[in-house]
Amino acid sequence: MFHWGPIGWSFYCLPALALACSYHVKKVSSLRLSSACEPVLKSYTSKYPGRLVDLFFLLGVIATAATGLGFGTSLVSSVITELTGIKDGLALQIVIILLATSLISFSVYRGLDKGIKVLSSVNAGLALIFLMVVLILGPTKFILEMGVMSVGHVVQNFGTMLSWTDPLQNSDFVENWTVFYWAWWLAMGPFVGMFVCKISQGRTIRQLIFGMLGWGSLGCALFFIVLGNYALFMELEGNYSVVERVATNSPASAIAGLVALLPLGDFWLFFLAVIGLIFMATTYDSASYTLAAGATKSLARDEHPAIWHQGFWALVLGLLPISLLFIGGLRELQTASLVASFPLLGIYVMLFVSTMRMLKEIKP
Repeated sequence: MFHWGPIGWSFYCLPALALACSYHVKKVSSLRLSSACEPVLKSYTSKYPGRLVDLFFLLGVIATAATGLGFGTSLVSSVITELTGIKDGLALQIVIILLATSLISFSVYRGLDKGIKVLSSVNAGLALIFLMVVLILGPTKFILEMGVMSVGHVVQNFGTMLSWTDPLQNSDFVENWTVFYWAWWLAMGPFVGMFVCKISQGRTIRQLIFGMLGWGSLGCALFFIVLGNYALFMELEGNYSVVERVATNSPASAIAGLVALLPLGDFWLFFLAVIGLIFMATTYDSASYTLAAGATKSLARDEHPAIWHQGFWALVLGLLPISLLFIGGLRELQTASLVASFPLLGIYVMLFVSTMRMLKEIKP
């Protein structure tokens, strides 16, 4: 909850706010990230400094989207292996990526309203059903009590957790979790911010900020509370060793094993595989849309990127994780995300300064 809470969502919120001020308020007919930095870049927005901003944005989206697609593939393949006994290997993972890419292509062809919107709405409903099933069929009392205590723990120790570097034990937790996930969010920020900006026409700045920091954090917290505490209960009661399964196999395999223990476990494994596949498709359909929008020179508020342009980026997003899986797997995907996040640190500073200047112009 801490890593995926307001701090993480703030990495998304800043680019969304900067782009919204530029695109919707100042009526700049471009969704390029450099356009949101215009108050800082001035006449260099369309020259090499601005072009570098757009280049780093594209590289960041490609690297992090491919990483997320790789993680999603690992989960779905582990679930299929648990359900059918098919060996979890490169061939199965490639088939899953191709299926997700096919869904992306279908969604791109259908457009924003009939594609991404429909798939996202359906999958959000399926995910909530799955969450309620785990809550009801699992240790309900334990989940609720631990959930309340966890929220209190995060609130009470927020400052300590924010500054914790683990210098004594050197457990690598900070590097593997805090640094990695926040670097991933940092690199994903312009992508999510651009997509949120495009679909937020008519919203106020307050609604945009509260919707992302508030509802986004709440949604993540609910899933961590229910699924995390279900796993914790099974570990503490000795019914299922999550730690051992992670150590001997993978986190994705441990999740699949936990779901299999629910009543009608095979059905819920299939249900989770469907959710995972659609989540992969909708997330990276959004990524292909954003990449196409960010690479389009001019895009009016009632216009969308060309279908062929979105299809091109969907193909790129599908081929990259397949290539990296041949090389060595998820470790290379994680490294790509970390590398992609470094140049964006300077861009975030420009976005912050640009946003403050635009807000002063809007409301002196």
